[in-house]
Amino acid sequence: MKQALVLFASPHAAGATRRLLDAFLSGLSPDGWAVAERDVCRAPAAPCTACGYCRQTDGCALHDLDDFDGSLRACDLLVIASPVYNLTFPAQLKSVIDRFQRYFEARFARGVRPAIAKPRRAVLLLTMGRHDPFSAEVCERMLRQSFSVMNTHLAGTLCLTDTDGGIDPENPVFEKARRMAIEIAGESCYNNLNLCE
Repeated sequence: MKQALVLFASPHAAGATRRLLDAFLSGLSPDGWAVAERDVCRAPAAPCTACGYCRQTDGCALHDLDDFDGSLRACDLLVIASPVYNLTFPAQLKSVIDRFQRYFEARFARGVRPAIAKPRRAVLLLTMGRHDPFSAEVCERMLRQSFSVMNTHLAGTLCLTDTDGGIDPENPVFEKARRMAIEIAGESCYNNLNLCE
């Protein structure tokens, strides 16, 4: 069975981001995929303090993401589901991304290549109050930089836009999310498709 790991970054447990995530996950067969989730708003990570621990030793001086690291190393698919705040990710998710420094230090300070042995694909699901492709670009660039040492390939990005005006349950983006999951699960990679433009 393949493993999907979700980073859920909305403070609204049943809001637009959850609806987009649920649409995506509906495309992953429960017979073929085990899904684990970390809600970064309800279980926030401490921010990186650049203490230098990971420059010398595998791991982090802070242990609140140890379980997440184990799940990340084991997963086949990483799903990041987040609203956009001020052109980028909410602070809770940014703290997790900043803690990816341990993988940069593994690669560049300690020469571990790759920093994470098992390869995986990733999907970025964004929700935003209005349509702003630049926000999606900012988020994608941040992830691609982190993923460059994490043996992780960003396979696709999907945006639910204009959520300030309410959410139409018939919005075609929900079906696009489901189909994206089906194609990724079927090994037909989206190959850097950005559906936010």
